[in-house]
Amino acid sequence: MPTSKADVSGGSGASGPAAGGRADSHLTDDAPASYGYSKNKEQHLKRLRRIEGQIRGLQRMVDEDVYCIDILTQVSAGTKALQSFAVQLLEEHLRHCVAAAAVQGGEEMEAKVAEATAAVARLLRS
Repeated sequence: MPTSKADVSGGSGASGPAAGGRADSHLTDDAPASYGYSKNKEQHLKRLRRIEGQIRGLQRMVDEDVYCIDILTQVSAGTKALQSFAVQLLEEHLRHCVAAAAVQGGEEMEAKVAEATAAVARLLRS
């Protein structure tokens, strides 16, 4: 589990939206974050645990020498589940984080729009 905001960036050490980091990387570990997904956090965790179970099922299928096409069918189901989760998370990000930045305007808005655009581009490439 990540211990600091730097651990969750998923980047290669660089930060900021252009490097795949977060535009709110200026927040300190002391400041509690409220993100768009916060109000549905338990639902999201439940969904992610279900997806994790699907992936573990794939491991079992390979271990048990299940037919290739059956495994690929389950891979497709897991992929679709993750994509669906990503779209829901993106929607919540737009409604909460980007909308709040739009109210502020200026550089904060520009950064959030660029960050969301990059996220959509990554989803389209996957």
